[in-house]
Amino acid sequence: MAVIKGATTLLLGGENGIHLKIEKGDVIIIPAGVAHCNLEKEKDVICIGGYPGGKDFDMNYGKPGERPAADERIAQVKIPRFDPVTGKSDPLNMIWKKHVKQTIS
Repeated sequence: MAVIKGATTLLLGGENGIHLKIEKGDVIIIPAGVAHCNLEKEKDVICIGGYPGGKDFDMNYGKPGERPAADERIAQVKIPRFDPVTGKSDPLNMIWKKHVKQTIS
């Protein structure tokens, strides 16, 4: 996700997650299944995002009944072949592969 205008604070990782201030020019990679929420006014920031391999977003809201189906879909998401920001010489995939046992798309 790239911030193209303004600034905001995100909550990443659910209720007990971290607060992250983002502003124009920042790029953040949010792995599948990581809860994220804008804590400020919606119109204070404009972000654009993309999904690897032609995938589309899959919105969930933490409501009862969303799981285990959401967990099953998350498990099917493959690690991208390259870092969407830096390309093939990437730190992202090296870090991701150390922490997640998934196949590469």
